[in-house]
Amino acid sequence: MFIFAIAVVVKLLSIQFIQGDKYKALVEESNIKEVSIPANRGNVYSADGSLLATSIPKYDIRFDAITPTDKRFKEYLTPLSEALSKYSGKSVSYYKKELQKARANKNRYYLLARNIGYSEYLKFRSFPLLELGPYKGGLIVEQYVKREHPLGEVAQRTIGYERVDEEGNITRAGIDGAFGSDFLRGTDGKRIKQKIGKGQWKPITVDNEVEPKDGYDVYTTIDVNIQDIAHHALLEQLEKYEAEHGTVVVMEVKTGEIRAISNLGRTSKNTYYEKRNYAVYESHEPGSTFKLMALMAALEDKKIDTSDVVDTGNGYKVFYGRGIKDSHGNGKISAARALEVSSNIGLATIVDNAYAKNPKRFLNILSQWNLDKKLNISIKGEGEPMIPKPGDDRWSRNALPSIAYGYNLKITPLQTLTFYNAVANNGVMVKPRFIREVRDLDKKIEVFEKEIINEKICSDETLQKAKIMLENVVKRGTGSSLYSDYFSMSGKTGTARVEYWMKDWAENPRYISSFAGYFPADNPKYSCIVVIHKPSVKKGFYGADVSGPVFKKVAQKIFTDTPIIDEVETLEAKTAKVEKEYKTYYDIANRYKTIMPDVRGLPIMDAVALLENMGLKVKIEGVGVVENQSISKGTKVKKDQTVVLKA
Repeated sequence: MFIFAIAVVVKLLSIQFIQGDKYKALVEESNIKEVSIPANRGNVYSADGSLLATSIPKYDIRFDAITPTDKRFKEYLTPLSEALSKYSGKSVSYYKKELQKARANKNRYYLLARNIGYSEYLKFRSFPLLELGPYKGGLIVEQYVKREHPLGEVAQRTIGYERVDEEGNITRAGIDGAFGSDFLRGTDGKRIKQKIGKGQWKPITVDNEVEPKDGYDVYTTIDVNIQDIAHHALLEQLEKYEAEHGTVVVMEVKTGEIRAISNLGRTSKNTYYEKRNYAVYESHEPGSTFKLMALMAALEDKKIDTSDVVDTGNGYKVFYGRGIKDSHGNGKISAARALEVSSNIGLATIVDNAYAKNPKRFLNILSQWNLDKKLNISIKGEGEPMIPKPGDDRWSRNALPSIAYGYNLKITPLQTLTFYNAVANNGVMVKPRFIREVRDLDKKIEVFEKEIINEKICSDETLQKAKIMLENVVKRGTGSSLYSDYFSMSGKTGTARVEYWMKDWAENPRYISSFAGYFPADNPKYSCIVVIHKPSVKKGFYGADVSGPVFKKVAQKIFTDTPIIDEVETLEAKTAKVEKEYKTYYDIANRYKTIMPDVRGLPIMDAVALLENMGLKVKIEGVGVVENQSISKGTKVKKDQTVVLKA
């Protein structure tokens, strides 16, 4: 007995002093754990402070069917089932059976509701039995944070997200992803918890607890009004032409701030949503919108002038054994006219004649304009531009004339827009910018200023010629269907074949339709690009028909629906057109007092003012210019008589 007692004492001493640290660690490992306290992710705002993305707490409600006693479970089964039935719309008998089955199967994790908000969570907390809490009523609440976009699908892909999968891989899309780690994410806190039985853990108040630090708020350059205009204009056209996907981007000329960016792709159900950021990542052959760059290079290099004549023949010409076509023959035309009518033969001839013996000279000009380089914008996943050079696998004698009209190279829509924006900005190429500043409440943490990529892409002479040609594209070229006497736009249409190397192309032709430009033409405020992939060829595929109307609608709606405060200085500027309109208005106002004038052709608001001054009541339908009036010209009118004007 004495020897046995000695052995016990020795063992106790060994456990206490020799193996003590080991066993203490095991106890702490199984009963104490360190958990993180998630930091609140910062919000994403538009330029005017509208909320674009925010983190909202969400809840899953579950039921431990074993925790309540038999007496309590039977007592509350019917009241709880009635409450659940009223909440979900399912029958009381359904919930009775489900809850009884959960208890019989000893289910300690029965799902009652998923992904509910705080107000609904409070409802569940008040339900019979569940109101007794986790230990008596079996209530299990799982809380997590979900990223919400208050504006829905508008700019959803550009706003983006930051997600971590089960393997720890992080996906960062859009602004939320680009600025997540640096600003939005914040720093998680730490807390020690102790196990108290039944799988429950309680916090232990200790001195080394670390509080979470919430993320900063990011203010973007997006204008929600312009974004809404661009989104719906693009969506309408995609649905009309049954296109595969498309993008539209609106940039402020002077600053490079992106005011709107919409990227919509078609689903299997023929609906559209923000699928990918096509404007940023999709590098493809631009087609005719690249003709501006090719012609400007030749103009700047003094290889040709806009008045020089180029022979485009009857619409077909062979270059080094390969034929190039135009939509129709144009014969001998000026270089400027070749751009206006978007002649493939014209541009290929100009560039091939000037640079066939020294193609590197032409390619160096494109490189000086940064067309072969990424923009290195903040949003991840930017597409890689590709312009082949002599010695590359893609280079051949046909490469140069192909590049001249937008083939045999790749560039993203945003890179194309950046060049057109530089033309509008008197040669200053600015970097597209999505972020204005980062704030911690009212404190500015970081401000993002305008970045200049190229101080001057070319001479003022070349710029002036380019501007005239782009304006004439809309006035009398391929974009003439978009022309309006009352609103000036400049730009270039584009229609490019896609997947033309595939065997089925002849039976199933596919195109990319585009339009890039700026507005107003005489004093550009915004630049814009629209690219629509694979419209139905049965309905149309030319850039002027498919993408051009989106550009026009965006431009006109911006200047009719969106106030431009800093345009006040232009009110004193006199133009022949405005003077003529005023004289017409003045003559009508003085000539007609009781006889209905002809107000067709007048801006609708001018017509309203004129007729109301005559004592008439005016109803208007539409915006723009008066096209029809309900009372014919020359009809005698009475005071308070109603006239309807349609625009």
